[in-house]
Amino acid sequence: MNYLRLCIEAEVFPTEDERKVERAIKNLFPTVELRVVRVTEDRASFVGESQGIKVLSRFRDLLKRERIRAAARSMMISSLSNSCITIHLNKQAAYAGHVSFATDPRESPLGPIKLSLECVEPHSVIKWLVETEQ
Repeated sequence: MNYLRLCIEAEVFPTEDERKVERAIKNLFPTVELRVVRVTEDRASFVGESQGIKVLSRFRDLLKRERIRAAARSMMISSLSNSCITIHLNKQAAYAGHVSFATDPRESPLGPIKLSLECVEPHSVIKWLVETEQ
């Protein structure tokens, strides 16, 4: 696979613990380096960027373990726009080490983890994430 750039963003609501939001993201993408961006004194977001397919390895393993590859394929294909895949993941499920897709970003009361993948061959990335081994 050629070029792949991953961007992650998750807002931290005033009622949330920043460490727990960070843990939720790291449970799915343990190698992504995150930084806190302060919007106001009591509002912040975690933002992270990385390059290369390896950063998606844990996410791929979870899709397989939880047997949600077909749902993941459908969600990613429907969110494909040009060379970018943008999906929203439930923060609470991620904190528990699970993958749950949010079809609407407003669906999650504490906001989702927004994952954007920019790549030259998005269908190849989707296939790699959800393929079944022979």
